[in-house]
Amino acid sequence: MRRILLLAPLLLLTVGCGVVQSSDEEATDAARKVARRAGELLHGQRPRTAEEVGRSASGIDGVEVLRVTGASTHDGDGIDVVVRTSGTAYNGWFDVEEVTVSRCFTVRVSPRTEWGEEPRDVDCPDGLPMTFPPPPEPPPLPYEELRTKLPRVSEDGRVDEAEVRRVLASLDLHPEIRTEVEADGGRVGVLLSVEGNGFDAQDCLLAHVEPGGTDVWVPSRIQRMPGEGGCSIGNALDPQPSPH
Repeated sequence: MRRILLLAPLLLLTVGCGVVQSSDEEATDAARKVARRAGELLHGQRPRTAEEVGRSASGIDGVEVLRVTGASTHDGDGIDVVVRTSGTAYNGWFDVEEVTVSRCFTVRVSPRTEWGEEPRDVDCPDGLPMTFPPPPEPPPLPYEELRTKLPRVSEDGRVDEAEVRRVLASLDLHPEIRTEVEADGGRVGVLLSVEGNGFDAQDCLLAHVEPGGTDVWVPSRIQRMPGEGGCSIGNALDPQPSPH
């Protein structure tokens, strides 16, 4: 009994110094971690509108978007997004049951923000979470037309880059479709692509014309993810192996 009495003041001192958090504090920290993760997912240098940022934020697991302010990530201070997240914790020193809290934070999206920047605690605005219309469908890429019109060159022949460019010009492509043509070592590579959102797989079409073979293909979804290099002229000239 004497040992327990001696330990009790130490325990109270430890709790009083903030070493042991209440479940409410731990749950709030968990909610803040979700908001911080949302900021990391939204981080980037590509210019985006308030609607694009809000739509992306609303698609993150565990995040509700309550307010979006600002016009563009590259205008002024950028975009401020008020998000509502929740966190759960259990601390046997303070609570009998698990505690879940709902908290709001402001996440700033701007090329000047730091990766992993701490979100600011704010009061939750009144009203329901915001909803956003789906993004417009990207223009379709002309797979069949490109496959049909690209030249076939015999094994002892020579690929004419100018002819490949004439084929692309004849397709009357949508203005949002970007084209790239490059010749290397007797081969000609072709890239048709639509700008992605920086998060999902990009839409692109590749072609490869060389003596003895003409191929047109869409890279795998994994290769078309940001940073994978699937939607590049280099992949058209020297195709990456298909993932297993």
